[in-house]
Amino acid sequence: MAASRWSLSWRDRPPEEAALLNPAFCGELIARATKDYERIRAAPFPLPLAFVVLPLLLHPPTKDALPGRANTTFATWSADNEALLAELPERTLRLRPISREALLFLTQHRALTVTADGLKTGAAPMKLSAKTSSSTPDADDIRRAAGLIGRWFANQGAPVQILQTMGVTP
Repeated sequence: MAASRWSLSWRDRPPEEAALLNPAFCGELIARATKDYERIRAAPFPLPLAFVVLPLLLHPPTKDALPGRANTTFATWSADNEALLAELPERTLRLRPISREALLFLTQHRALTVTADGLKTGAAPMKLSAKTSSSTPDADDIRRAAGLIGRWFANQGAPVQILQTMGVTP
């Protein structure tokens, strides 16, 4: 995907892309991961991990392969899902502009704060327990999986180890 594609205004993007990749929805996913990570670890969510949230969640086969529990050993899951993780570095690069846009949206709306240690819930956090009337079962599954990712990462080792296991360079 060319860089110019991401410079298009939202009304000029394909409707499916605009619906799935809009900064509010993608930001909500990162905010959910951040909130659950903070709750478990009592520490900020490492910024590099924010860039793998969307590639893990927005690729249906990868999202469907995520563990059912946050205490699943990351190394074992990674070994069992090597084929899916082989594509993750490329997806991470392709979605980097979307992740950045979502993070900018979150910080502009004070939902998240970027600190030297990572992401923290901001002064005006998103209301993450609210369920929208226009949600779909797929969107609800993605939202639940975002919280799982936050809890799962919180139960693992250092962020650099998580990223290296997934083949993503920090």
